[in-house]
Amino acid sequence: MSLISLLFRNPGAFILLVIPLLYSIIIHELAHGWVADKMGDSTARWLGRLSLNPRKHLDPIGTLMLFIFGFGWAKPVPVNFNNLSDLRKGLIFVSAAGIVANIFLAFISLFLLRLLNPAPWGVLSTLLIYMAQINIMLAAFNLIPIPPLDGSKILMGFSSAGIQYSLARLEPYGFFIIIGLLYLGILNPLIALFEWMIGGLIGLLLP
Repeated sequence: MSLISLLFRNPGAFILLVIPLLYSIIIHELAHGWVADKMGDSTARWLGRLSLNPRKHLDPIGTLMLFIFGFGWAKPVPVNFNNLSDLRKGLIFVSAAGIVANIFLAFISLFLLRLLNPAPWGVLSTLLIYMAQINIMLAAFNLIPIPPLDGSKILMGFSSAGIQYSLARLEPYGFFIIIGLLYLGILNPLIALFEWMIGGLIGLLLP
């Protein structure tokens, strides 16, 4: 069930979900800027992007996509990779930061769902389930190794200059390639992998 359908089915639950779900994509971008700042590039801090203020981050189309399809995006936090102390590590760590943040939020949501065991279809259980689903989908979506998504920059950090150049040349066509991959269901195995990892970890912590 998409968030748009939830709006018509249960407006109260939709209103309660909007803020935490929007902050899922805000925290994703904030994580990029925070790690970049720690590694030597303060561009995001100078531009006021190390902030939880939604007006600093939200992208209208990306937000609409979040509500309709379950994944979306905020305005990218600007990072000058040339300012980083180690370019390769910077590409990997800065780009992975948003994905790690979403996995962490999904883990916290499912951990609380298992720990608190709220009433099925109640407000709390609905919130936690949606938080987990949205954050897992955001992590999987951004891990796709096609520019401009984070996965492509992570791959660049491990690649030779030639592969980095080839990936950079794909960026003008990245949107169309990504749409095609989504149509082919590329997110399904990534989502299943993240769910398995999080579920396994929670099973160890809460046997």
